[in-house]
Formats: sequence, structure tokens, C-alpha cells
Amino acid sequence: MWAEEYSLGPDSQPQANTPKGAVTKHVLAPGKFYPGTPHNYSVYVPAQYNAAKPAPFMIFLDGSGALSNNVRVPVVFDNLIAKGDIPAMIGIFIDPGKLPSVSNDVQNRYERVFEYDSLSDRYARFLIEEVIPEVAKSYNLSKDPNDRGLEGVSTGAVGAFAAAWNRPDQFRRVLSFIGTFVSMKGADGLPALIRKTEPKPLRVFLQAGRNDHIVPAQPYGTFYGGSWPINNRVMADAFEFSGYDAKLVLGDEGHNMKHGAAIMPEALRWLWRDYPQPIVARPNPRAFQPGWDPRGNVLSVVSLDKPWEEIGGGYKEVSGIAGDKVGNVFFSDPTASRIYKAAPDGKVTLFKDNTGGATKLRFGPDGRLYASSLAWKQIIAFGPSGTGSAIVTNAAANDFVITAKGGIYYLDRVHKLITYFDGKNSHAAFKADELSSPAGLALSPDQGMLVVTDQGSRFSWSLQIAAGNSLINGEPFYRLEMPEQRAMIGAQSAMLDSIGQVYFATATGIQMTEANGRVAVILNKPAEGAINSIAFAGKDSNWMYVAQGGKLYRRPTKVAGVPVWSPAKLPQPPL
Repeated sequence: MWAEEYSLGPDSQPQANTPKGAVTKHVLAPGKFYPGTPHNYSVYVPAQYNAAKPAPFMIFLDGSGALSNNVRVPVVFDNLIAKGDIPAMIGIFIDPGKLPSVSNDVQNRYERVFEYDSLSDRYARFLIEEVIPEVAKSYNLSKDPNDRGLEGVSTGAVGAFAAAWNRPDQFRRVLSFIGTFVSMKGADGLPALIRKTEPKPLRVFLQAGRNDHIVPAQPYGTFYGGSWPINNRVMADAFEFSGYDAKLVLGDEGHNMKHGAAIMPEALRWLWRDYPQPIVARPNPRAFQPGWDPRGNVLSVVSLDKPWEEIGGGYKEVSGIAGDKVGNVFFSDPTASRIYKAAPDGKVTLFKDNTGGATKLRFGPDGRLYASSLAWKQIIAFGPSGTGSAIVTNAAANDFVITAKGGIYYLDRVHKLITYFDGKNSHAAFKADELSSPAGLALSPDQGMLVVTDQGSRFSWSLQIAAGNSLINGEPFYRLEMPEQRAMIGAQSAMLDSIGQVYFATATGIQMTEANGRVAVILNKPAEGAINSIAFAGKDSNWMYVAQGGKLYRRPTKVAGVPVWSPAKLPQPPL
């Protein structure tokens, strides 16, 4: 017997003289994300809809439930819109798909768990590329992410949050009712990611029931994946830790929408309060108060009010990045076979044409710019005027680093071989057979260790530089966060700061590990897509540069790299 009875209040009841919106039913034809699977959906259009003005909207997963007489979202919309408590918004109510069977003798495939429980961006892309464009054929939908909300119940709450988490450039508001943030398909890992990841511009309302899968003999939960009320509290704690605009409301019901439906009007008011003021990422103001563990804090690496800025643009590809001693940054466009120079003020000029498709770039202790050309199988050194000479020949160098003494370690990805060139001769330094797909190299500030990234594994490696410049005592030292539904993590590049923290360019963002190998911070990428390269640059090496597709971005940081020409001893890492 529950401690409290919940009923639908006045805002969930039809009111006389209140303008009423219209609900129409539709079927979305099968698309590329859920092949062969149609989706039923309905569209609510408020009486106040003005086709000349882009309309805010919310998408409700398990849409039929939100439309039901038990929840009555259209009625709530009518009342709140009429009062001015929420904007005149469109509602899209979509049900999970069901793949029809080919005959009556076999079962259908029910897509709900696959669609909603996954943490990948598939469902977000389904909404962005298929659902929203279809509805936009008939209605003027806003493209502003601040005008877009998502709602989900149970597993649908995971789907709603995951869509916004993956694509905050598209969705900023989330309602979660009795969310199943437990160990079913990875949602139990979300609180850790929320704590580690640079805050995103999201507002999240959580509702949960204290008696959800709870019985007196099993107060910690009756479900194999964990306790649903406990995990909602853990989610709320993670949001609080990271400074999010988030709220958790606990009721006394079980796994149903009695409490959720009763508070739906207040949840919507909270979610859309202060509209149209935009939702922005915000730091936790208590993050540096006494007693707060300072290790691995996102705010110790970047400032949220100093985001990525694009430098130039329109390049076919940006691959390598290197900074000189006075703050200029050089970057390669291997497809166009060019190297560009970006001045400290961001102005970009062409440095060198016809580079043999130069990919990775590094500055040496001699002040020259070094570039690897796979087409020419060379590592080339360029002087200030752009005049180049081959330093290493017959070298398939997918990446390379230069030491303070002028030695060069270079990686042949195909043969999984790291070779050392001492200025005259080359010799094999390490055979990376245990790595799935070695991709990038980074030298520690004291030049005692070499980091090797592995695209095909969650682990990147640490190798010790021994006497004679061989590489020994290799370990899969750095454990990175894996992306969902991708065969490779995409750790193509890495760099280290002055205290030995390593920054990996991965599919999930820029992952910073403490010197001990633990991921502590995940910085958001400038845009969607893979990061090709990453480097510290600028006069004081305290700007972070990343290459993403055909664009170069930069951002000031509170940490700094160590130039190769100024080796520095590292402190002992946290243990």
C-alpha cells in the first residue's frame, strides 16, 4: 500500500474556454536507422500555432502512453499554453517500432529496447534525420536546440536522455519519468560519464518512485540490473556534482506513471521556465570549496565560458598540428597537399604547397617544421621560408615524435612497427603486435616515456625509452571510455601536459587521463565527427588545438604542454 495517492489535478483536466489543440495520427515509413520498421506517431498542434513563426516542440517517446487518458499530455499542453506557462509548442508522440514478421508463423521483432536502451547516437539521429524532417514537411519547427525537448518513461527515459546527451546541439530539455538508469545496456555508466564530462547545455527533470521494483524483503531492488530509485538518485548526484540545471522528484509509487502523470504540469513548467532564455552549460560554484577533491576537475582544465573557436575553415582535411616557439600554429591539409600557418591572432596563410600529402607535423628542437609524407615515404624538415629537405627516407610514418636531441620515433601503422632514427641510421625500436590498430605517438615532458594510441581498443600504451633509444616495458596503461556501437574508439592522437596528464582525441571527446592512467575528464568536441589530431600550441603552450574534418579549432586552457626543446621533470602522479 502506497504512502500517498496521486491524482490528476486541474491542469490535467479539460477546461472550459481554453483553446484546444488538435491531434492527428501518422505512420513513418521505414528508414535507414531501423530498416524495415515503420513507426506510428501523432502530432499535437496547439490552437495558437502560427505557421509564420518557428514553433518550439517536444518529442514524447512511447507516445501513445503520453496521449492516454492516464497522462493526458495534450490536455496539459492546452492549459499551460493558455496560461502562458509554456510556449505554444508542437508535440510529437512517437511509439517504438515493430519489425513486421514475414509470415504469421514467426514472431515480430520488437524494437523498443534496442531503440531506447542504447547509449549510442542512433536514436538521436533517427529523430534528427527522419522524424523531425517528416513532421517539418507540414509544420514550421524551430531549429534552435533551446526550443526542443524530449520526454521518456522507463527505458524511454534513457532513450530521451541519451539523445540529448549525444546531441545537445539539437536538444536541450529532458523529462525523465521512472528512468531505468540501471545495468541493462550501459545506462548504469551514465553517472560516471556525467561527472567526468565537461558539462553540456542541458536541463533535466528526473522523477522516480521509491517503491519501483522494491519489496520489504528486498529494499535494494528486485531487478537484475540494480535498484531503479537508487540509480536515479545517483544520476541526480552526478548532475549536482557537475553543476547541471537538474531536479529529482521522488514519489512513493512503483513502476508506473501515477505519480509522473500527477506532476506532469509542474514538470513541464520547470522544464520550460524562463523561456526563451537559452539553456547554457554552467560550472558547479562549489567545485573549489574546502574539502572538494581537486583532482581531475574539468574546471581545472578549461573554462566553460571560453569555448572552442574555429580557425579558418573550408579545408579539404586537417590532419597534423604543430606550434612554434613564438606562438604560430602550422597545420596540414594532406588532401590538398598543403601546409598552412595560423598566426596567434588566428589569421591563416599558406606556408607550403606540394607537400607530398604531408600528414602529421612536429617542430624540432632546431626550430624547423617536420612533416611526414606517406606518398613520398619521407619525413621532411622545412625551414622558415618553406624550403624542405628529406631527413628520413623510405619511412612510412603515420605519426612521429622528435626528442630534444633530434632523434625521431616514427610509427608504421600497417606493420605495427615503431622505428628510431638517430640522425644517420634507423633501427626498429618496438614491434606493437599487441596493439589492435596503433595510430598516434606522444612524448612525455621528461622524454622518458612514449605514449602509443590504439584505435581498435579501449587501451592505449605506455612504453619506456631505454638506453640506446629502444622502447621497453610496454603496458596497456591508459584505459579510455569506449563509444557505443563503434568498432574503434578512434584515438588517433595524444598529447601530454606539464604534470603528465594525457589527452586523447577519441570518438567520445577529448579524454584526459591522470598520469596514473585513469580517465578523469572528457572535454566536449567542437562539433560532430572524428578528431584527427590534437596539440598544445601558442607562445606558452596553453592553447588546445584540434583538427576535425576540414576545420581547425582552438581553445585556451588552464594547463600547458611542454615543448620538445624544453624537457621537464614530472611530479609523482596521484596514486
